[in-house]
Order: sequence, then C-alpha cells, then structure tokens
Amino acid sequence: MKEILGTSNKYLDIDLTDQSWRIYEATQEDLKNFLGGKGMGMKIYYDRLKSRLDQVNPLGPENLLIFANGVLLTTGAPCSARFEVITKSPLTGYMVASSCGGPFGEACKTAGWDGVIISGKAPYPMLVRLSDHEVVFEDASDLWGLGIHETNERLHLTPREGAAVIGPAGENGVLYANICSGHRFAGRGGVGAVMGSKNLKALVARGKVYRSVPVDPKKFEKAVAKAKAHIQRSHFTKRLKAYGTNMNTRKGIDAGFSPVRNFKDRFSPRTEEVTGEVMAEKYKIRHATCRYCSVLCGHKGVYPDGKMRQIPEYETVGMFSSNIENYDTDKLAVWNDIMNDLGLDTISAGGTIAWAMEAGEKGLRKTELSFENHDNISRVLEDIAYRRGEGAELALGSKRLSEKYGGKEFAIHTKGLELAAYDPRGCWGHGLSYAVHNKGGCHLGSYLVSFEIIAGYIPPLTSLGKASWVVFCEDIFCAINSLQSCLFTAYGIMSEPVIPKYVPLPLMHLSTILFPKLSQSLMDWSVYADFFSSITGIPMTKWQFKKAGERINKLERFMNVKMGQKPWEDTLPERFTTEAVTKYPVHSVVPIEKMVRRYYRIRKYDPQTAGPSKEDLRRLGVLVE
Repeated sequence: MKEILGTSNKYLDIDLTDQSWRIYEATQEDLKNFLGGKGMGMKIYYDRLKSRLDQVNPLGPENLLIFANGVLLTTGAPCSARFEVITKSPLTGYMVASSCGGPFGEACKTAGWDGVIISGKAPYPMLVRLSDHEVVFEDASDLWGLGIHETNERLHLTPREGAAVIGPAGENGVLYANICSGHRFAGRGGVGAVMGSKNLKALVARGKVYRSVPVDPKKFEKAVAKAKAHIQRSHFTKRLKAYGTNMNTRKGIDAGFSPVRNFKDRFSPRTEEVTGEVMAEKYKIRHATCRYCSVLCGHKGVYPDGKMRQIPEYETVGMFSSNIENYDTDKLAVWNDIMNDLGLDTISAGGTIAWAMEAGEKGLRKTELSFENHDNISRVLEDIAYRRGEGAELALGSKRLSEKYGGKEFAIHTKGLELAAYDPRGCWGHGLSYAVHNKGGCHLGSYLVSFEIIAGYIPPLTSLGKASWVVFCEDIFCAINSLQSCLFTAYGIMSEPVIPKYVPLPLMHLSTILFPKLSQSLMDWSVYADFFSSITGIPMTKWQFKKAGERINKLERFMNVKMGQKPWEDTLPERFTTEAVTKYPVHSVVPIEKMVRRYYRIRKYDPQTAGPSKEDLRRLGVLVE
C-alpha cells in the first residue's frame, strides 16, 4: 500500500444534484485548530453555510451531510476505528454530530480521503461508490425500501469495502432515523433522515490503497503503549468487557437513575431481570466489537430461538425495558434487531413510545400503546419506519407530539432530542449535561454520570462544582470525538494514573466539588495530545488539546444560536425539576437553573443569547461573521 504521512487533508466533495465531485483540501491551520473528525466537520459546515445557517432546511438539498474521519483512524491506535457524521438535525433544528465505529470510515480513509461532503439531492434513489481516484453514481431503485441487512447483502461488499447505509426509516424521513455501517450506527439526531432526503441509499468506499504513517513513529508507539496499559488496567474497562454497556443497569438500580415508566419512577424491583449480569449468563455472551478495540464492550449471544444476536446496548435496554415496563429480554433483543434493520435510533424511539403510552394513560391522545401490553411493539416500530397509521405521528418524536397534544411536562427530551436512559434526579451533573449540551439530550456530551456514579469520584446530589465539571468534560470529549477515539478510552486513560486512582474517595469528593479545577488538572489526558502531534507533526500539549475542544464546542454553540437556539432551551423537562417523590427511597429534584447560570458564567455565554461572543471566539482563533 502507498503511504500517507500524517493526514491527507483531502475530502471528497460530492454534489448529488448534478452527480459531480471535486476535491476539497483542508488547511494545516484548520487541522491544528479543529483536530479532524467532528471539529473539522463543524468547521467545513460553517464555512460553507455561515451566511444562511438559519435558512437551511435539514431535509432540503442545501443541507450538508459530512462524513469525517479523525487522524487516529487506520493508525492502529486503540479504539480508533471511528468516523463522525455531521449535519443539521431534522429532529432538533440544530447541529448534530454522531459517532460510528463501523467499517466505512476505515475504507474511506484507506482510499486516501479524510472525509466526504455530501450536498444536493439525487433525482432518484442512488448508490454512490468511491475509491482513491473516482466517484461512481449508480441507480439504487432496486435497493430502496429494503432493510439494512438485505441492503448490505445485495451490495456484495469485498474485504476492501465499507458502506454507510440507511433503512426504510431514513427513506421515509423519520426524524430520528440513523445510518448503519457494519453492525454499528451513527444513531442520534436523524442523520439517516438527512441521508434519505438526499435519495442516497448507500455510500460505499473501496479502500486499502493507502495507509497512514505517523510523522513521529517512536512517539506514537509510546503513546499507544501508555494508552493500552491504562485502558487494560481500568476497572471501568473490565466491567465493560464482562457485561457490555449494560453493566450500567446494576448501577442504575442502586443509585436511582433507572428510567422507569417514562422516567416517572426511578426504581422497579423487576429491573433486576434485565441487568448485564443476567444477560451475560442467560445468552452465554461473546465479544462482537469495533476494529482496533481494547475495551471490548460489544457482545453477542445465542437466543432461545437459536439465533445469534447482538446484545442490546444499555440505552436500548433502559428505554425498552423498565421505561416501558417490559422485562422480557427475548422481546427486547427482537425489537433491537427490528430497529437496527429499519434504521431507527433506539433511544428516541423508546422515549417517544413511552411518552405516547403515558399520554394515552392520561387521556391526552388515543393510542394502542400501553405500559401493560407489549405485544404490538414490533408492528408499531415498523409503522414508525414506514410512516403509516399511528406510526406516522410517532415518527416526529416526543417534542412535536407534546406540542400538539399536551404533556410537555413528561416529554423527556432537551432541544427535541430524547434523553438517554439516565434519570438526572440520581445524578445532577449529568442532568446539567443534558440541559446544556449543544446536541440536546445525548448522554455523551460530558457523560458526568460516569464520574458521579460509575466511578464515584463526585457526589451526585449536589450542585457544587458540577458546572465546572460539565465544561471540562465537554471540552475533552469534543476533542476526543474529533481526534477520533472511542470515548470509553477516556475513563481508563484519565483515571488510571496515580492521581486520581489512589486518592481516598472522601478526599476526592471534597476536592471535586470545592476545588474542581485543581482536581481536573491532576487528571492526565496528555496521551491524546501525543497521538495528535505524533501523527500530524503539529506540536500539541494536553492544554492545547483541551482548548481545541473548547473551540469546537463554542463554534457549534455559535452555529446553533444562529439557527435559532434560545436560552430557555437549556433546561430539563419538568418531571425532573418538580417531581421529587418516586419509588426510589431518596427524593430528589434537579436544581437546574442555578447550575445553568453557573455554566454560562464559566463558558462566558451571554445569558440573553445563550451563546459565545464574537470576541471570545476570536480569542480562540475562530473567525466568524
């Protein structure tokens, strides 16, 4: 294979309307400032559409759909087989970046491209094939209407190829449709609906022409060894290897963040039936992960009908078990398969169905959905994907439904994006993360529940220090998603050094809430900066890496404000701020307003606009209009 020293900085720029393509070259300055992946995707989007961000229809031909590969991809760094999808979300109306661990990114990168920019709309269903030297446009009418599994089979992919495809949900404009690559998904915010609106059924890359070579291989190998050692020693990693992300169900039972009955309650004794430990034993699980993975969180197992299935992730388990009062894990896996084949985000689908169940229970809306009966869920999921019957409305998400029928107080979303399966009454900092995250109710904005509950570093039911920790984690995670590494590496890399690993928890609790910046400075994320500098040859310290995350985060917020985001949207549903009494013995509501005010002060956001000033962006090296 031919070698690329560092990065190519070349993106395929494809216009589906006239079936043309050209090469877009990013500058070294932009690479230094925005790192690649999510950051570069945001910068490209802004540069193209900055004068009309508010006018872009997410499902119109003018919207851009950007596939961006990070600098780590194909280097062999641990947990680096990831790419990012960036676009304007049809579900929220704001920017969305969704990470995926499937094979498309690697095939695209080894074809010599750091990403693909899609614009326009094809005149008919289309399949686009790309290689190192050309783009081919093919009629995909025979694939339109097929599920993701059959689509992949008909593509007859070779070992050199990777595909990004949509199912019927994307074709039919379900506002929370996703994009699939292999058995992994760019899942949130309706990126699949944007792809479907462009009549693009599949994007296939033919790679293994180039390999990326670090500018400083010795420094790179040293960083790899350090990262792997920290990841492998981490207790967090060991739990993920054993039980997958569903290890969090046990934590949710104990700490009271389990979503029960549309987040009405925080505890049900029957949640014991769906824990990671139960599923590991019941289905004799084995690993099924992304490439170059050192965490091994993905699992599959054999079900009673003899089928080998992917074990559902924690978010799917939470949203389709206790949140709708279903405790049949066999049904759960079948529904997961159905949603994966249709191309539905399981979090938003579960949140919307749970809202509909409660709205029906309260007499706000006629529905066949009920917390007491789950026999119709499979059909309802298909109805959502094909926009038929009640499914046509459910395809719009809980925000729009609650605006039409009432029940806003129990529509569990922020900025239109349904919350993931963590009740913030059990982890206030995580609640703040939901409220202020640019994308909306995504758990990975700062994933503070990991420090509050899973690792136990920060007392969960206090507002002290939480704004500082959300800002810190947002910046670090934004940078990691641009590098691009799996976020699960952060808990090994950042928490395995001597400090904070061996600090007694009582002392850790005091320091994290009273001296958060000091506690943060004792963590070590320098390996990520070392990865970037060793691959690209661009010098970078750990603090410059964090500042790049801040730069990317604030550019995204600036774009959202231009698109219409308002300060009052940085909040939580009333359920979490007014309903203290649940079946969990500890009563709690989230003091969201004062935490948001503190967050704005730290971020230097204008409380009248909820965004950064142009002066602050210029300080960060971002030139905006």
